[in-house]
Parts: sequence; structure tokens; C-alpha cells
Amino acid sequence: MALVGNPNTGKSTLFNALTGARQRVGNWPGKTVEVASGSWRTGGEGAAPVALVDLPGTYSLVPRSPDEALARDLLVDRAAQGRPHLVVFTLDAANLARNLYLLAQVKDTGVPLIVALTMTDTAAARGIEVDPQALSEAVDAPVVPVLPRERKGLDTLATAVRDALAEPRPCPAADLGAVVEDAVRGLADHISSEEPELAARHPVRWTAVSLLSGDEAPSVRGALREAAAARARTLVGENGAPHEDAELLLAEGRYLWAHRVHAAAVRGPAESRTTWTDRVDRVLTSRWAGLPLFLGVMWAIFQATTTLAKPLQDGLQGFLSGPVTSLAVGLVGDPDQGGWLPGLVVDGLVGGVGQLLSFVPLMAIMYVLLALLEDSGYFARAAFVADRLMRVLGLPGQAFLPLIVGFGCNVPALSASRVLSNRQHRLLLGMVIPFVTCSARLTVYVLLAGVFFGSSAGTVVFLMYVLSIVLVVVMGLALRRVLFRDSAREPLILELPPYRMPTLRGVLLQTWQRLAGFLRTAGGIVVVTVTAVWLLSSVPAGSGKGGFGGVSVAQSLFGALARCIAPVFSWAGFGEWHASATLVTGFVAKEAVISTMAQTYQTADVDGGAQPGALGPQLRATFEHASGGHTLPAVLAFMVFLLAYTPCMTTIAAQRTEIGNKLTAVSFVLQLAVAWALAVLVFQVGSLIA
Repeated sequence: MALVGNPNTGKSTLFNALTGARQRVGNWPGKTVEVASGSWRTGGEGAAPVALVDLPGTYSLVPRSPDEALARDLLVDRAAQGRPHLVVFTLDAANLARNLYLLAQVKDTGVPLIVALTMTDTAAARGIEVDPQALSEAVDAPVVPVLPRERKGLDTLATAVRDALAEPRPCPAADLGAVVEDAVRGLADHISSEEPELAARHPVRWTAVSLLSGDEAPSVRGALREAAAARARTLVGENGAPHEDAELLLAEGRYLWAHRVHAAAVRGPAESRTTWTDRVDRVLTSRWAGLPLFLGVMWAIFQATTTLAKPLQDGLQGFLSGPVTSLAVGLVGDPDQGGWLPGLVVDGLVGGVGQLLSFVPLMAIMYVLLALLEDSGYFARAAFVADRLMRVLGLPGQAFLPLIVGFGCNVPALSASRVLSNRQHRLLLGMVIPFVTCSARLTVYVLLAGVFFGSSAGTVVFLMYVLSIVLVVVMGLALRRVLFRDSAREPLILELPPYRMPTLRGVLLQTWQRLAGFLRTAGGIVVVTVTAVWLLSSVPAGSGKGGFGGVSVAQSLFGALARCIAPVFSWAGFGEWHASATLVTGFVAKEAVISTMAQTYQTADVDGGAQPGALGPQLRATFEHASGGHTLPAVLAFMVFLLAYTPCMTTIAAQRTEIGNKLTAVSFVLQLAVAWALAVLVFQVGSLIA
């Protein structure tokens, strides 16, 4: 079963309500577009779970972007057995007329259809009343009012789905008017009789309508295309409008059908009412207040995150460095007594992974706050406010949404760039997304800011995010002038959903999905990286320096590699092997930076008894020594380098998929060069000021 609808019609909210935690996000087979899929237990005796796919929101089945192309691929460009058994179309009761055009296109595919009527509460607040029975008769399909946020109507929808799957009925097409219907039926009959292979691969009526509209169809033979063109000319001639074309007549037919449906099912006030959402938007989306308010909201999030998370982090660190470490020593032995297994488990896994786990409270709090903003409808306003800024880069306002996603993780942000229809825009966005600071880097910022900046830690972290935005703008301007001079400008098309009170269930579900995804990604990477670092730290760099597992990190292969790299960062104030070692593993994944810090300091002196969680004194000593006493400029330079250089290997792989090998290589070199230059600049200027 597929969920189809316009953006901001409550489609994904309905999907979350139906599937709960039984969902996953992955690439659609044969595509690079990510979709959410899950299972829905519709109830009833012997009813098997329904496989549910949440297709990206689209305004038309004539796609302008890879995301929109997915809906057409599933509903049109497949043989009958590859199409969904049922489509649930989300129809926004508050914006019915605008949604009906896409519904008319979906009806052309013939896939069995149920309409889920959403946003009825918003419509009622605007004085709009939609009659579900009249709407059902007008669209010739079952209509079920639902409020997924409040879990209302879901049982009724489940019953309708069970009935539709038990006795599937092809959805009747929308009536586009007698003249248009004659032309469509004539061409459809011709396709069925003369092109049986084409009729087996695609819905016959959809193919006929597409050919009459003049759409390019590579799999269609020349004779059929000529026959369609002849019928299109006849259609235009019979309609008595020589200045028009068949595509316009078909579109007018769909709009007339939408008008008839709207007139039959909707009663509303003669004039639109000014709503509470409208009044709030006058402030939040205004020319002068919009951007400062957005920056203020983001500052409050980071300040609250660092403040609320600190006591939880301290408690978790104490638990990991105390009882958990003692338990590990009791199970596998004391690493100070020798042996590779105690060293791997206690010094490696407990010390390294434990440091990452101590940041789970911070990530959870941040994800909760971001979910509150998203569920309330504010993020769509942020994209609107950022439209002018995006246009400076030559990008449409929709580009801001992938950038927002990038603050969580750059990999899905790169995937989200497919919402842009223009290829040049997607390439430019794909090259600047790595400069968006992700949540994995946030954990390092919080650690360093907490150690070195005390009560100002939240402000320092916020400034790192501001610098990230500045980098995106500056690099976007530079790349646009050098590589993407011919990129076209496109208008912003964005629906602003009404403001809503976030629900506890929705916020917790989103938080859990993101936190679980972070831990799945980080957990596997960190365990592998920690093991590799421990192994390299246990192998002596030369003869006469001890045996395996009996050598200090400074005299190991890992220490030797870090010392080779360290001089590169001398001008940036952190040319010390502990710092450079973390940047090596940070190239694999930023989630591994903190675990590497814990490992290198914990095992730097085998007899020192350094404990996980006691990184503060070691970090202060390292940066003070490396910077010649200019500690704070060196720490800021390190944080800036961490922000600007390659996010991780997974991001590089995602870039190759989205922008190709050549631009990925250019982007990789550019990130390293910009990161080094900025770090040197920050330290040198900061040292002079200090």
C-alpha cells in the first residue's frame, strides 16, 4: 500500500501513526531516493500486516525532481504486478481544491484508491465544512476523515483498507469533459489493440493522456506517437480554440473536475478568515524580524541542550568510569596486568565507546527540541525566511530544508537535495552541505566548550553553528561564480502548514528514530574504529620499544602516524600528536573523535591509571603545550578545523552518488584547504589579540 499526497497534507504524520516504530528509511530499489516504509497491523481476524510505503510529497505525477519521480515510477512506470495493491491519498480538507489536481492524475492510473481526509480540524477553524459522503460520491472512492495526531479515524481507515484489499476495485478515472474523454478513450482503445506490450507495462489511460499532452515517452514507437499527435490536433480543432494545445485542454479538464468536486462537497464562508496562524506568521516570516528570531531560537536550543545535558552526562560518565569499568575488569582482567583482551575491552571498548554513550543525553535533548520545532510547523517558516539568503547563492528556498537536515547528519541531507528540480542547483548544494556542522561534531564541540569555556559553552557552540552557516554562504557564492555560473533561478513553492501543538507521542517517536539511527551508525563505526586504534596503539613502532600490548601509545604505530601529521597543524596551535590522532579517526567518522581522545589519553601512560571521563586535565595540558600558552585560540582553531574538514567517509560516498566522482574530489580538497586556512587564521589572529 502506498501513501500519496501533496506536501504538508499530514501524509507522513498518518504514516507514523499507522506504523509507529515498525518502520525504516532506505533507498527505493533501483533509485537513490530515500523513502520510509513500514508495516501496519490493520486488525481483524487473520489480517496480515500491510506493507506501507510513504512516498515523497508531490504536486504532480509529471515530475520535476527525483523525489517527485518516485511517485510516478511506482504508480505509472511499472507493470500491473509491480504497482501497489492500494493507494491511500491524503486530502487536506483545508486546501481541498489545490489537492484535487493530483488526485485526478492518480485516478488515471486505475490503482484501487481510498481517500484519507486530513486537517478537518484546521478546516473547521477556518469555517470550512467538508461532507465526507458527498466527497466520496464526487470522487467515486471511499473517503475516511482522519486526525492522525489525535489517532482519530484510524480504526475506520483500517476497516476501509481491509475491505478494499479483500475486494479490489480499479479506481474510475476523473471525468475531464465529453470532448476530452472521447479523445482519451479513442487513443486508449488504439493502445490496447495495437500496442499490447505497452498496455501491459503502463496504465492504458495514463499512457493515452500523456501522449495527448505531448509528453516524451522513449518506449513509444513513432507510429503511435504520430497517431496521438493527430488525435491531439483533432481535439484542439473540435474544442474551437486554435491558440490552445491539447496539454492545456487536459489540464483544464482536471481543474474543472476539481471545481465540480469542491462545489459538491465543500461549504465555507464567502471570505477567508484571518487565523491565529496568519497573525503569528506576520511576525515570524517578516522581512526584519524573521531571521533574527530564527537565530534566537537556534541559540536557545543549543544553550538549553548544553545546560540541561551536563548533569546527566556527568552522572553517566561516573557510572561508566566506575561500576561499568570495574565490572569489565572483573570479567576480563586488569589491563595493567598485561594481556590483549583486557586492553581491548577496558582501555578500548569501555573507554572509547563509553565516552560516546555519555553524550546520549545531549543528543536526546537536542532531538526532542528539534522535534518540537518541526511538529509545531516552525521549520517551514524557517525555509521561507531563508529564501532570500538562498537566492544570494543562486539556490531556491527549498535548498534550506536539506541544510536543516544537515545539522543532524550530512548523509540524509545530501539525499534530501533531490527535492531540487534543477541539476545545477543539486550539484551546488551537494558541494556546500559538508560545511553544515552535523550532530556528530556537536558532541566534540560540547566537550571542548565545556572544558575550556565554562558557562559560555552554549554560546561558543552556537557560534560554531553560525560560522557553519557563514561558510555555506561564502563557499556557495564562490562555487557559484566559478563552477555554476549558468544556474537558473527558480521561484519558491512552499506550503506553510498551520501551527499545531506538538504531541508527546509524535515527539518521542521522532526522537527515538533519530537517536536510534545515530547510535546504529555511530555504534558500528566507533566499535570498528576503537578496535583499529587499540590495535595500532598496541603495536610498537620499532624494535626495542616493548612487545604487543606492552607499549605506550606514544611509542606505538598509531602514535608514530599521529606524530607524522602533527607538524602540519603547528601554525594552527595544535601541532601535538594527541590532537592530530583524533583528526585521523575523525576522517572516518566524527563520532570516533571523542572515543579516540579517551583511548590515547587513557593508555598514554600504562602505569598512570588514567580513567575514562577524566579528559579535562589532559586536554588542557595538550592545548597549552602545543599552543605555547595561547590555549583558547588553539581550541577555537581546532573546533573550526573540525567543522570545516571532511565530515566522514560515509558523506564522501553519498557525495559520489549525488554529484559524481570529479566534483566529490574537488569538494574533498576544498574542505581540507579551507579547514586548514581557517584554523591557522583563527589561531594567529587569536594569539595576537590574546
